[in-house]
Amino acid sequence: MKHLTCLSRHRTKRPVLKNIFTLLLGFAAVITVALSAASAQSSSPTLVAYAGQNETVGPMWVGIEKGTFKKYGLDVRLVQMRTGALSMATLSSGQVQYNYGSPGNALSAAVGGMKIQCVASPVQKIPRELVARKEIRTLEDLRGKTFGVQSIGGGFWLQTMIALDQLGIDPEKYDLKMRILGDTATVTQALGSGGVDATVIPYSFSEAAKRAGANVLADIGKLNFPYQGTTLCFLRESAASSPDQISRLLKGLVDAVVLIHDPGAKPDIVEILRKAFRFPKAEDAEASYRVLTIMATIDMMPDPAAWKLVQKVTAKINPKVAQVELNQVLSPAAVRGLEDSGFLTEARKKLR
Repeated sequence: MKHLTCLSRHRTKRPVLKNIFTLLLGFAAVITVALSAASAQSSSPTLVAYAGQNETVGPMWVGIEKGTFKKYGLDVRLVQMRTGALSMATLSSGQVQYNYGSPGNALSAAVGGMKIQCVASPVQKIPRELVARKEIRTLEDLRGKTFGVQSIGGGFWLQTMIALDQLGIDPEKYDLKMRILGDTATVTQALGSGGVDATVIPYSFSEAAKRAGANVLADIGKLNFPYQGTTLCFLRESAASSPDQISRLLKGLVDAVVLIHDPGAKPDIVEILRKAFRFPKAEDAEASYRVLTIMATIDMMPDPAAWKLVQKVTAKINPKVAQVELNQVLSPAAVRGLEDSGFLTEARKKLR
């Protein structure tokens, strides 16, 4: 029972929530050696922290594997953290230049005093399904049940909570519990073994769950609501805030998304995903590719409407998030510069 976290309990532990970011900063120091080793391999690598091992990372994986960042003079390297909060703490400690993660974590970091700027999101869909054990056949059957997530407040949790919100399910009224397990693969396995009752996972992973007998209760990808997911952020007034470097980083990201949507590049993209997820079946890699093509977009401009939805959901576990002024966190200048220069116009032509 120690892994079960009920939303109502979070409201009784606000002092803990206030201090958790500070604690994570201390824990982030243990990875200094590993990051220093990564830096030693190159004179000026661009380190990007992330947490969720799912298709939202796809544009970064493709950009690195296919050389779109190197095209603009950047040696981008990803540094994976266990949770989104730790990933953000690693950014705060200066051990990485950028964070590629949940907007919910970005808002929580802003509440904690981080001077953070978020410039672009290449993810604007939730191509996931709400799947449950075979005994659970309707949304009403979810009352009192346990959902699997990676962490409280992270991207996995955020997408789960937004999905429930859009389905009209109040987690407190339904007495839902969130069990912290790990990445998407671990949660999917827990569903099959009975460790959790339900979860909201990408199509690629729900295929495996369905083969094991799980029921699909809702297709979140078909719901219509404003959403921006994994977002590129940096510290204001840091070296990473250089307009030139951000522009080159976003150009590499845009080129990666164009490749994702290029039918000719599909075999390479599928192979990148297969290796990243270690899929045992070819059809799972194909499903992962479908997820990535649905969510990946070059229309990366920060959307206040989408962030307000994130703010509403995240405030349930950290009420102070509701006080964050979005115009102090969102920075549209970099994407606007790509629009004004015609770079995005040319990229859109390649998508036709």
